[in-house]
Order: sequence, then structure tokens, then C-alpha cells
Amino acid sequence: MPDFTHRIADARVRLVDSLGRPIAGADASVEQTRHAFGFGNIGFDFIDWLGGPPVSGDAPPEPEALAEAWLGLFDTMTLPFYWRGFEPVQGQPDTTRLRRTAEWFAERGVTVKGHPLLWHTLAPEWLLPLDDAEVEKTIRERIRREVTDFAGVVDLWDAINEVVILPVFTAEDNAVTRLAQRRGRVGMVRLAFEEARAANPNARLVLNDFDLSADYEHVIEDCLTAGIRIDAIGLQTHMHQGYRGEEQVWGILERFARFGLPLQLTETTLLSGDLMPPEIVDLNDFQPESWPSTPEGEARQADEIVRHYRTVVSHPAVESLTYWGLTDHGAWLGAPSGLIRRDGSKKPAYDALHDLVRGEWWHPETRTTTDADGVVTVRGFAGRYRITTPVGSAEVELEAGAGSVTVMLDSVPTALGTL
Repeated sequence: MPDFTHRIADARVRLVDSLGRPIAGADASVEQTRHAFGFGNIGFDFIDWLGGPPVSGDAPPEPEALAEAWLGLFDTMTLPFYWRGFEPVQGQPDTTRLRRTAEWFAERGVTVKGHPLLWHTLAPEWLLPLDDAEVEKTIRERIRREVTDFAGVVDLWDAINEVVILPVFTAEDNAVTRLAQRRGRVGMVRLAFEEARAANPNARLVLNDFDLSADYEHVIEDCLTAGIRIDAIGLQTHMHQGYRGEEQVWGILERFARFGLPLQLTETTLLSGDLMPPEIVDLNDFQPESWPSTPEGEARQADEIVRHYRTVVSHPAVESLTYWGLTDHGAWLGAPSGLIRRDGSKKPAYDALHDLVRGEWWHPETRTTTDADGVVTVRGFAGRYRITTPVGSAEVELEAGAGSVTVMLDSVPTALGTL
């Protein structure tokens, strides 16, 4: 059975007023407002709605309702910085619309991640005529610009994406692969990480890949040996050909946990329709005209998503899991991988995951009374908690493990249950 004890905060929270006096014998309300673990999803659907004016012409139905469903379950958002779409014309990046979207969610307590700063796929075609020196100079400028322009709103980045295949990528001609053939994998990782780090020393930078073989482990080893500081290892798990199963997922996590770095499950999908044939090697090669969600598939997806999250969250090395798409509308490869159908109705997987993340793993509003020392005890998943008394309220971050913390409440009287 999965063990979540390493995720649990068991805290004694001492409440004091502005003069440091304990708030003894007071009615108190304790309510969780966020997990320490990052439960993520992408935010691609909201850019045309929040960033405006629309450019894709393919906005999902009822974006307000979709945003409500998103915020009702997730707390970490990935926004697209695919270079070809972000800067289709050199010198005209889509900064304003992406920043508006990022700010809207950040104001609601969401951690926003940028994906990716460097990737061979979807590199702009206007790079191709440049020689390698100009390509490298332009890449460096691009990384510094984005990390600088979004600092304080986006401080978490996939610095480079899918570096294992980068030098041998042949699906399309691109200038990034051409440069990688000269600089090598480690050289490209160093370029991305050092430029991003210089632009924002407070940023957390992730090395991300879909190749979960020993080849990726060797890249990580080589980068660490070369002295490159990697903040987290990203692992993609697009399971269009079927759920990998608890044993295989755990084995992957164990292999990459040996580096002693936090793990992020950066791109996860599970289908609610027919599975992709097992003989397909490159998932991009299978895009049928119609790929519907089915009742049988939806039942399977609901079961598998709970099993997958239980396995991943139970592993102590993992700090976040990002599901790749809230809705089937605009889903990658047209697959029925979302948790919400194209018409905006929720699939069983959404409800099952909500029951887990915001139910079983969530500390609901609970009424209690402070003791003579002004202490309330809180036991629940690590994260942010709001504590409210007639004297005032405050939010406190409770880490996993047992501990004590003193919190000064706001001096403005607050009615219980109204915040």
C-alpha cells in the first residue's frame, strides 16, 4: 500500500496577538488552502481568454467555467513558450499575452511554470538561415529575455526539453539540432541553464525529457559531473499506449531518485478512449481523424489516474505531478486525454482525482479551540493553512513532519468562516 506519512504535517501552531500574547481559549477555524506538493496542469486554454486578443481562433467553450474547474483542483500551471509560436516573427514575442495569463493565475496563488526555454521541436524557421554562431547568440538572447521579462511571476522553467534526442533529431530540419551536433548534449544544457540562471538567480530550472531510458540517466550524470546545477529532473509520462502500472512507475522513480534531486512528473496523460497501438514508436505518428472518449475508457481512466497519483505522491523524491491537459478540446494529438470532455462536462477522472487531492488528501475547514498557551494542533498534508479566530487570521506554511510554529494574527477582528 502507498505510504504518505512523509507528506504529513503534524504541527503545534501557537497563535499570538500583535503584542506577542497567546490567544488562549479562543474559537478557531483551521482550513488548508494549498498543498506543498505541486498538483499541476497546463494553462494553454486560457491564453486567448485572459491574454487577448485571440490569435488561435480555437478557444475552448466557457473558459470561465473551465478556469473554475482548473482552480478547484490544481495549484501549479505550465504555460507554453514554444519558440515558433511565441515569436513567429523575429523580435515580436508574445510576451504581453503570456504575462497577463501568468499574472491572473499567480494572483490566485498558482505557481506558474514556463515550458520550455530551449527545444529543437517548434524552433522558429527564421533561425535556419543563421550560421551557428548567430544561432547560439540568438538562443542566449531569447533565454535571457524570457526569464528576465517574467521574473517574479514565472520563476520555474523547463530550461531545456528532450535533450537526449536533440543531436540526432531528424523529423524536421532545425537550427537547434544543428548547433547541438557541434556543442553536444552537455554543452546545450550548460548554455540553457547558465543563461537562465544569470537572468534570474532565484529561478528554479528543470531538465526535462520523455526518454526515460538509461540514456537520460547518462545525460544527467554527465551534466552533474560537468558542474551544471540542475534544480529538478523532469520526467514525462504520456501513457497513450496504456497505463505503465504501479511497479513500472515506481521503478522509474527509483532510478532517477538516485541523483538526489527533486523529481517532477512534468507531462502525464492517460486516455479515456481507445489506446494507441503498441507498435507505434513515435506517438506523433498516430493521429486518427476521430478519437472519441468512451464510457469504458472513461471508467478505466478514472481508475488509473487515482492509482498513478497514489504511486507518484507516495514516492518521497517527487515534488510535483503535472497532468497534460484539463480538457479534450485542443488535447495533444487529438487524444481523449483530458479530464473534461470537449463539451465542458467533467469525466469520472476529474471527480475521482478531485476526491483524492481535495478530499482524502485535504484538510477541510475544522473548528477547534486554542489551549491555554494559544496552541492549536494541525495534522494534515503539508501545505498552506489559514487559521481564523475572532481576533484575526493568518496563513501559515506547515512542512512535513512534527514541529511547532508561532503565528502572529492580523489585529483586525474576523468572523469565523467568512474568509
